[in-house]
Amino acid sequence: MRTYYFDMKDGIPTRDRTGLEFATSAGAIEHSRDLARRLRHDPRITDRRLSIVVVDESGAEIHREPVYPAAVKASLS
Repeated sequence: MRTYYFDMKDGIPTRDRTGLEFATSAGAIEHSRDLARRLRHDPRITDRRLSIVVVDESGAEIHREPVYPAAVKASLS
């Protein structure tokens, strides 16, 4: 099992110092998608730029999951 970290990135990044263990990076990426779905419905979250960044135990970013994917698409248009 490898440890993956789930950092929150918006204007001010927040580091996940604990991490979670997953057998594969695909499991960690799926967890980030689940976190994004839950955060999308949290009324305390107001920054539409918020993303969850999955970082492996070597410190490499392996995935970035936007909490509000429609907001990301709109900013690219």
